Amino acid sequence: MVDFPVFPDFSQRVPLPSSVFFLTHLLLLLQPGELNSEEVRVVGPGEPILALVGEEVEFSCHLLPYLDAEDMEIRWFRSQTSDVVHLYEGGRELQSRQMAQFRNRTKLIKDYIVDGSVNLQLRGIIPDDEGLYGCRFLSSNFSREAVWELEVAGLGSDPHISLESFKKGGVQLRCSSSGWYPKPQAQWKDHKGQCLPPEMEAIVQDARGLFNLETSVVVQGGSHSNVSCSIQNSLLLQKKEFTIQIADAFLPGSSPWKRAFLGTLGGLPLLLAVLVTLALYFLQKQRRCQEKLRKRAEKDKERLTAEREKLQTELDWRRAEGQAEWRAAQQYAVDVTLDPASAHHSLEVSEDGKSVSSCTAVPGPVVGDPQRFSEQTCVLSCQRFSAGRHYWEVHVGRRSRWFLGVCLASVPRLGPGHLSPANGYWVMGLWNRCEYFILDPHRIALTLRVPPRRVGIFLDWEAGKLSFFNASDGSHIFTFTHPFSGTLCAYFRPRAHDGGEHPDPLTICPLPVRRTCLLLTEEDETDTWLQPYEPSDPTLGLW
Repeated sequence: MVDFPVFPDFSQRVPLPSSVFFLTHLLLLLQPGELNSEEVRVVGPGEPILALVGEEVEFSCHLLPYLDAEDMEIRWFRSQTSDVVHLYEGGRELQSRQMAQFRNRTKLIKDYIVDGSVNLQLRGIIPDDEGLYGCRFLSSNFSREAVWELEVAGLGSDPHISLESFKKGGVQLRCSSSGWYPKPQAQWKDHKGQCLPPEMEAIVQDARGLFNLETSVVVQGGSHSNVSCSIQNSLLLQKKEFTIQIADAFLPGSSPWKRAFLGTLGGLPLLLAVLVTLALYFLQKQRRCQEKLRKRAEKDKERLTAEREKLQTELDWRRAEGQAEWRAAQQYAVDVTLDPASAHHSLEVSEDGKSVSSCTAVPGPVVGDPQRFSEQTCVLSCQRFSAGRHYWEVHVGRRSRWFLGVCLASVPRLGPGHLSPANGYWVMGLWNRCEYFILDPHRIALTLRVPPRRVGIFLDWEAGKLSFFNASDGSHIFTFTHPFSGTLCAYFRPRAHDGGEHPDPLTICPLPVRRTCLLLTEEDETDTWLQPYEPSDPTLGLW
């Protein structure tokens, strides 16, 4: 407490009751306010997190409002607090209290613990890790926690097809693969793309919790040529496929020696001996072809395995690079809110300005409002960015269509918009649940291993960069490189409701806001809002 010296004025005598009243109010004003423990809450990932078997996942938790958590107990747990995943207490990490399943697999990142923000890395994901998780902050005057769900998926090995035997007038093929989670789905197809009914299918779960699959099919004469075996992961919506070509010599019903043998069965013993010799010859030839085919398949498998390992190594390096860039971008988190005055009339913005969704009953257009978009079903942020670095995250859930990014604050609000950097739009989009792309100016497809349910956006105005991150696994998606010359706004476009199963709103996620970012509100940037802007290029497609 700071002591303030008081020098009485002897030139004028102040009555004693008035002096006491003044000093009492002065002490009340100088007394520091105490935080109401009911106002403190813990913010976790919120939506389910999807992780791949064998890789790592990162859980983030922070306090709102931001408090120093160095002297608190921070407990990461499974479905109940007694099942300890990781424990931080008294400034130390107590690994002896961990469940045996998580020992030597967790790492606590507490670079921003003084702001009440911590992350926990879990390495070597296994199917048994699937389920509910939570984090709890405990101090002398409050206890708060957040709970979320971890989903686990495993993409198994490449299918392997082998020739087993001759059966029912055809060739029996066997397809096997291992390391899948959850239970995979297998399918045989012929050269016309038609499904072949399997003769046998067995799916067994091993000691690690992963599923191994074996299935077989009998290919009859006349239906030969290319036969494929595909195995699909229903959670990742990805599949692996292997195709094999069967020559005529492998189909007993079409072998020349068999037809000749049946045609001359009642002939002379000499012809019978010739046919037996021919049969032995073709059998030996068939075995040589089968052995040659088997060796070729093994060489192809070794080559594919080596290429896969090389690609996996490069992917791991790129993923680590992207995660480091993502963590660095989170240091520039800002509080972004939506501007209802700019929203299209078919959109509904929440009262707190943090989420937007399509209206079930579309109202009539608002006439004569120059700030509101007339045809683009989008909404902009209240904040304006004309310098510095800024980061925010948007929960997209399982929506099948959306656009996110930034645009110039001076883009025309009337008429359609051409979403390209040339017209002041830097956006990333999703179409039909699985088609991710950017417009620069034409559509460029993006390939993502894990579908993002939360998208991080990082704007570096001076460097002329806008980066997108998959906040579900910390990976980098894409970066626009373009020198900015005007004031920018965050851009949100949920698209019209498409009748999908998950019409989730686009929601701005709460993040620990750093005080080093430079923001401009709409009131502070009226001059920039009125800057002239070149008309759109009519040759670009409308989005």
